[in-house]
Amino acid sequence: MHRRSILWGTLSAIGAAFAASKANATEAPPQKLKVAYHLDDLAKVNFVIGNIQNHLDGVGGPGNVTIALVVHGQALKAFHAAAANPDLSRHVGQFTRDGIELAACANTMKSQNIALKDLLPGFVAAERGGVVRLAELQSRGYLYLRP
Repeated sequence: MHRRSILWGTLSAIGAAFAASKANATEAPPQKLKVAYHLDDLAKVNFVIGNIQNHLDGVGGPGNVTIALVVHGQALKAFHAAAANPDLSRHVGQFTRDGIELAACANTMKSQNIALKDLLPGFVAAERGGVVRLAELQSRGYLYLRP
């Protein structure tokens, strides 16, 4: 009787392992992540830009992730075309080519008395505001990151 219990337990374990491996083999591939970066601190501009670049590098390029950067407050000053440093301009240009959404808060643009043409190329206006844009992105499944 004891041998029969051991045999039955062994066969059950093998069956469970087979069923689990078959279930894993039929799982859908992981979805492409969508990530929204929130930037409002002028002192963190280079840090966040570096984070986005590291993110792209870490997932194997822009084809493997969808990224949006929403900029408002004092951080937007770094993206004024007349004052932007060359390294930041280069990154923004590459991000634009990579399909990253660069959204500038329309409320901040108004308070800083600038238009889209005054920002580095590639920006779009978040017409209802930066925080509203972030909420919209989150409602569409974007993960929220505020480095």
